[in-house]
Amino acid sequence: MHFFMLDEGPLIWTSDVLIILATIGIIAVLSYFKLWKWLWDNWLTTVDHKKIGIMYLIAAILMLFRGGTDGLLLRAQLSWPNMHFLNADHYDQIFTTHGTIMILFMAMPAIIGFFNVAVPLQIGCRDVAFPYLNAISFWLFFAAAMLFNLSFVVGGSPDGGWTSYTPYVENAFDPGPGENYFLVALQITGIGTIATGVNFLVTILRMRAPGMTLMRMPMFTWSVFITSIIIVFAFPVLTVALALLLIDRDFGSHFFTVSAGGMPMQYVNLFWIWGHPEVYIVILPAFGIFSEVFSTFSRKRLFGYSAMVVSMVAIAILSFVVWVHHFFTMGAGPGVNSFFGVSTMAIAIPTGVKVFNWLFTMHKGRLEYTTAMLWAVGFIPNFLIGGLTGVMLAVPPADYQYHNSYFLVSHFHYVLIGGTVFGVFAALYYWWPKMFGVLLNERLGKWHFWLFMIGFNICFFPMYFLGFMGMTRRVYTYPAGYGWGVINLIETFGALLMGIGFLVFAFNILWSARYGERDTTGDPWDARTLEWATTSPAPTYNFARIPEIKGRDAWWLMKKNGESINGPKDIPFEPIHMPNDSGRPIIMSLFFFIAGAGFVFEWWILAIIGLAGVLVTMALRSFEYDDHHYIPVEEIEKTEAAAGRL
Repeated sequence: MHFFMLDEGPLIWTSDVLIILATIGIIAVLSYFKLWKWLWDNWLTTVDHKKIGIMYLIAAILMLFRGGTDGLLLRAQLSWPNMHFLNADHYDQIFTTHGTIMILFMAMPAIIGFFNVAVPLQIGCRDVAFPYLNAISFWLFFAAAMLFNLSFVVGGSPDGGWTSYTPYVENAFDPGPGENYFLVALQITGIGTIATGVNFLVTILRMRAPGMTLMRMPMFTWSVFITSIIIVFAFPVLTVALALLLIDRDFGSHFFTVSAGGMPMQYVNLFWIWGHPEVYIVILPAFGIFSEVFSTFSRKRLFGYSAMVVSMVAIAILSFVVWVHHFFTMGAGPGVNSFFGVSTMAIAIPTGVKVFNWLFTMHKGRLEYTTAMLWAVGFIPNFLIGGLTGVMLAVPPADYQYHNSYFLVSHFHYVLIGGTVFGVFAALYYWWPKMFGVLLNERLGKWHFWLFMIGFNICFFPMYFLGFMGMTRRVYTYPAGYGWGVINLIETFGALLMGIGFLVFAFNILWSARYGERDTTGDPWDARTLEWATTSPAPTYNFARIPEIKGRDAWWLMKKNGESINGPKDIPFEPIHMPNDSGRPIIMSLFFFIAGAGFVFEWWILAIIGLAGVLVTMALRSFEYDDHHYIPVEEIEKTEAAAGRL
């Protein structure tokens, strides 16, 4: 077994060198500027939901760079017939890590990051229901992401596709640690995601400010509430599927091996019972983001609020009864295929309701085309293309033709990029001043939008035609006679434009941090919801006094009525109860990492040490009673006076 794959070609050893240099650089900078204590005290041990949200988003942006680089490598390999830029094995590994990183380690942490950044502020509370568990969720994701990315240079990446279908990933066909990386990393991050679902479900149900009924909640909070319910029901299914497959690989059982009485299709069913709700886990929060952006920059209340809520609930319910459309060709019969075809088409109805609601929100509004608004407006036609082709794929006889072709590849990229990634960028430009107290540059933002949006369509729209021409997915090269070369070359040019757009975004972050416009008001967009009622960034306690909610768009109503977020001036402040920071979550995640490495390489002593460490950290928490403190009135008054709210 090659643990350090220095003999596997220039991609691997270049990555080794870059990882080593980056690690040395980070250590050197932190040491030179004496930042270790600051990093530990302010970030690594924090339980503040706002800082945890920022760390999720930083990780998601880094994972977008890694996953995007994988995508560019795939496009380079496919850009012309008979290319051998990558060999077949490396192509399979990069193909697998691209899909896995983009969905589980980019889209998921990005949307959970926005859960943390916005939801407690939007509902007028001071933190999430379980701040310590929130920190554990983040560090479990981080440990899983580090473990998964380590596979590229240590032991070999998984190569069974992001779905990892059995029997292809059983030991007989896929030996080595690669697939174990996939199973263990997803298991660890899945535990954290389930905890996040429970945390935000309880937060939204139990910690809303007085007067904030469910039907007064901002639409983004509604989307998080429904997404949390889906997480709680869907992710345990993935946990079971991954556990059974890991037991097959590490302990020689036969849950999914045909020769010993196992059922490979059982894994496929379990995977997609999780996998299709997962699509809505990453798209529903994007719908909530677009609702906030459209309303804010149209200067209008969201049109059809109740219909939006009902349609989101309908999508959540239907998301659990469509999974078989992922394998119409398996031979389940016309009855099963008809049911799942109809249920899949039905999801288009509540989704269409939302699109019309957004259009009517803009109708006769005083539209302001900020960068966030451009991402929201650009989302509608792109997502519509993905949605309409999804309805085409929902027709079982037609799916027999589209199945496993590039038509399908184009469809899910139009949905996931045109929906989720556009939503992430809209939210970054929208909430950036709330997170950092500085606005991202609008001119650079618009360059980012147009480069990325044009490149996206150049890259993925021609794939529909490639699908009609018979190009199947998962091929790493193709002969010249099929006529696919020019179209693939055009797609690669589009992917490069997307990459340039991302670099403009990265430059925008650096430029704005140094020269960007500072947000001194806390409300640079003249927005409608409560997160804009406090300073940018918000103080540790969010609100000096929990606000009294009198209607939907609570902050807009307060501004209209000339009310202060702190209420009447003659009511004195009281000390604020807040949770203590803790280093235990990051230490627990380190033990999870150690245990995970043990399961990946089947080093059982290491696995036992890691699991024992996890149990010890949990036990120590059980005996910790001094886990909170009070912020004194003097400190609150000083902070509020500095913000001009006294």
